[in-house]
Amino acid sequence: MSDTEQVAQTTVSGPDLTEYPLEVEGLYKSFGGIQAVNGATFKVERGTMTGLIGPNGAGKSTTFNLIMGTHKPDAGTVQFNGHNITGHPAHEIANSGLVRTFQIARELADMTVLENMMLAPKHQKGEALWRSVVPFARNDVVMQEQELLDRAWGMLEFFEIDHLAEEYAGNLSGGQRKLLEMARALLTDPDMLLLDEPFAGVNPSLEKRLLKHIHELREEGYTFLIVEHDIDLIMNNTSHVIVMHQGKVLTEGPPQEVKANEDVIEAYLGGTV
Repeated sequence: MSDTEQVAQTTVSGPDLTEYPLEVEGLYKSFGGIQAVNGATFKVERGTMTGLIGPNGAGKSTTFNLIMGTHKPDAGTVQFNGHNITGHPAHEIANSGLVRTFQIARELADMTVLENMMLAPKHQKGEALWRSVVPFARNDVVMQEQELLDRAWGMLEFFEIDHLAEEYAGNLSGGQRKLLEMARALLTDPDMLLLDEPFAGVNPSLEKRLLKHIHELREEGYTFLIVEHDIDLIMNNTSHVIVMHQGKVLTEGPPQEVKANEDVIEAYLGGTV
């Protein structure tokens, strides 16, 4: 069984998981009198790749930030796996299994790729000082560190960047940083990933590799919500598309239905498809 298959089994199984892990209801957020998000409401079905699109200023990034606890909404709720996470701190939301990546990858440039990976897993026993002085606890720490190291190497191999393990992250190309960020996110044992323009600044070859990995992960049970400006990429690679315009959800549905929607053509595509 592959490393990602093992992770998938531990994160997406269980009777308490709902059909829609992410449910956004009536989100509002304004900044200085500007209504950035205006009643956004949508759900994301488990095990799917869902696209979130819209013109510049539509409220996509702000909605991501409201979901992930970077901003607190003025009104509305965010439910994840049946639990209200509205306004919770970002680290608590990530620990619950809802993890995001950023448009600009946020690796630690002065650390190696492997060192960046080893920072990702949650609840590391070595973080507790008392474990470093109690003999049996030290053994637990060593065993866990070896397990995490094995998982990190497995994830680097999955994303085909294991040959860069000893390279400083700051020396990576933009595309390689995106692969590192995705690999690092998966080491947190997520149930769902929110990807903020994962293909921005990525050359065509790396874009294909990243898409391949995302599809493989979805087939293993992961759920994705992807913000992306490339509408053709979203239409060709997702099963459900949500369109935002002026802070609201304009429409949503299967890609071909959304692409043919006259409101979408007018608001997002400038009259052409």
